[in-house]
Amino acid sequence: MEEKQMTDHLRAEHPRPQFVREQWVHLNGEWEFDFDDEQAGDRERWYAGSRELTKRIQVPFAFQSKLSGIADPAFHDTVWYRRKLAVPDSFANRRVILHFGAVDYEASVWVNGTLVARHEGGHTPFHADITDALAEHGDNVLVVKAVDYSRDVTLPRGKQYWLADSASIFYTRTTGIWQTVWMEAVSPVHLEKVRMTPDIDRKSIEIRSFIQGAERSGNLRMKVEITFEGKPVAEDVYRVTGAQTTRSIRIEDFNDHGLGGWWTPEHSNLYDVTFTLLDGETEADSVKSYFGMRKVSIEDGKLCINNRPYTMKLVLDQGYFPDGNLTPPSDEAIRQDVELTKAMGFNGARKHQKLEDPRYLYWCDRLGLLVWSEAANAYEYSEEYVHRFTREWLESVERDYNHPSIVAWVPLNESWGVPNIQIDKRQQQHALAMYHLTKSIDEMRPVVSNDGWEMVTTDLFNIHDYEWRREVLEERYGTVGKAVSAMPANRRLAVEGFPYAGQPILVTEFGGIAFKKSDWEGWGYSGAENEEDFERRLRSVIQPLLESPVVQGYCYTQLTDVEQEINGLLTYDRKPKIPLEIIKRINEGL
Repeated sequence: MEEKQMTDHLRAEHPRPQFVREQWVHLNGEWEFDFDDEQAGDRERWYAGSRELTKRIQVPFAFQSKLSGIADPAFHDTVWYRRKLAVPDSFANRRVILHFGAVDYEASVWVNGTLVARHEGGHTPFHADITDALAEHGDNVLVVKAVDYSRDVTLPRGKQYWLADSASIFYTRTTGIWQTVWMEAVSPVHLEKVRMTPDIDRKSIEIRSFIQGAERSGNLRMKVEITFEGKPVAEDVYRVTGAQTTRSIRIEDFNDHGLGGWWTPEHSNLYDVTFTLLDGETEADSVKSYFGMRKVSIEDGKLCINNRPYTMKLVLDQGYFPDGNLTPPSDEAIRQDVELTKAMGFNGARKHQKLEDPRYLYWCDRLGLLVWSEAANAYEYSEEYVHRFTREWLESVERDYNHPSIVAWVPLNESWGVPNIQIDKRQQQHALAMYHLTKSIDEMRPVVSNDGWEMVTTDLFNIHDYEWRREVLEERYGTVGKAVSAMPANRRLAVEGFPYAGQPILVTEFGGIAFKKSDWEGWGYSGAENEEDFERRLRSVIQPLLESPVVQGYCYTQLTDVEQEINGLLTYDRKPKIPLEIIKRINEGL
């Protein structure tokens, strides 16, 4: 009963909280399901929807997870889903859009035997207009086929292991649907998406609107209403002359926080905005959203938030859960992770090898937590990997562009996917391409070319260093010269030809202290014997970075234990290993 309540509650929240329409319905819950190890599905036309599948699964949990109701961690790379599809009466005379938050890795979708969507990429959303495939009368049938490539090390997979059993820093795989499936109703002419770019220096928000079906009408107008804490701030109505239109609206500073309505982790000020698309005098579409007035910049070698130097104190967060794997069990569980992170004195999280659920970013926006958005990487390089990864990374940046909490993009980590980057010119060019490609679609945020070591052109000079001796860390980060010439993990920090060029220096992985083992087989970078030893070791790695005249921020490894990894500040079920207040005081330098 408890598990059912948890999954039901997850469905109650809008899966895309930054772009909300009133008419929507989730499709999570029990679906029919089958493995297709013999590849019979296409041959026997399972996609037609007439064949009942033999198993039952709780969507959106992957079959490997306990909450799916199946809990089978074995290799099953082709799976099928089926369910009846009831369209609410309120959707009548509207276009029906079917959404998938994420399906790992390839997805094909049929409605009543008609193919409505194909998508490749295990972490990014996709949608389809299914209106013309719906039956005029009677039941509709929705069928999904998902194909994974569990043993392919060139697949962008993050921490999902390509061997049978989890080991070291790799975990249980995710195959198929693992984020919310839902429908919404729209008019033929509607708002497809919005890009919102804040400019605190000019006190304005640039709104770039993308209109679907704009060619159907010559009399479109956009009405934008902006409020802060329920009070009107700005209103604008302007003519829409094509599929894209851009408008800049002035936002005045007016509250008592000292920084106007600017967004920071300490004051997570958000502006609510309603977009109303008018076709003549008729309301064609209405969408509710929000934004934050926030600037990330590098000024004279200093990493700044809202034009002021800002020390980023991050924690590495892998986003795994004991019973759901990559899928959180509830919206409360998502919020709890954000609140626990803040309670320990961290002002941000580096989401590691995972594009996180939009509900997580919502709570970071709302509660005030910086986020470094990092791709789920492959492990080896190939030309097919380049195609796969580039598409998925672009979709990731596009999905999350508007979130004020996101302050850095990290397409590559520790040379994953580019293991020979030191000597392979193609791999160097790939890392450079990801850097410049990201900059070409987002001028607001710094981009890290290869977090940890073997960097090419990069905005931040990020070092991974699991040294645990205080005196070594104090010496290593005493000067810029010593910091950038160090070789933690016996890796060069920069690729030859790309020397350190004055970027802000951050230590973006360190610590990793294993503690509270069930036995000594637990995995970590160093081990503590008891709570006192854990606290001492924690101080020994954090204090040298806080006191360093060189380091401008850090990311401690890690928030929670994950499967066999026991180097979390919290256990896998989110219990603190030492009091949260002690960790907070350490982060505050007390």
